[in-house]
Amino acid sequence: MPKQLSGLPWVVKFPTSRSTDDLTEPFRSNCKKFVAAMQAAGANVTIAATLRPQQRAYLMHWSFRIAKELFDPELVPGMDGVDIGWVHRDTMGRVLLAESRDAAAMMVTGFVIVFRPALTSRHSEGNAIDMGIFWTTPELKIKNASGSEVIISGAKSGSNSGLQKVGKSYGVLKLVTDPPHWSNDGH
Repeated sequence: MPKQLSGLPWVVKFPTSRSTDDLTEPFRSNCKKFVAAMQAAGANVTIAATLRPQQRAYLMHWSFRIAKELFDPELVPGMDGVDIGWVHRDTMGRVLLAESRDAAAMMVTGFVIVFRPALTSRHSEGNAIDMGIFWTTPELKIKNASGSEVIISGAKSGSNSGLQKVGKSYGVLKLVTDPPHWSNDGH
């Protein structure tokens, strides 16, 4: 059976979870406690991603490499369970490199990729969460993991260093260069 060619239809396959229940322990419990503390303090928390299936990581990684780094689609290794055709060909069997790159670029856009995704990441391990966090009050009064109240002022988002310190007390560390990304080790 011929492989399904790369392109937008692949973006909806192997979806990333948005549930903290799919995270790995102890990160799962740490995230749940941190999210609960933020919500109890009045912050709005929107979870965009938790566990990413390996198949999705593979699709994200190689579509980016082909589209943005001009990796040769003929050299992409296969993955069990992902029957994708990275190489587009004409009716004579000749490689259509521009079409192959365009299809990969559509995937990159569909996945909303900014940086090269790793083949194995904290997301695919169940040790990362992407969250949108904001609040409207002048200060956020939040309890850290030891139960002490911390008053946070300044930026009203996950970029706030005070909130990042509270997250660290729960074992949820911010990757500063990636606005929504938190993990078990800051990567």
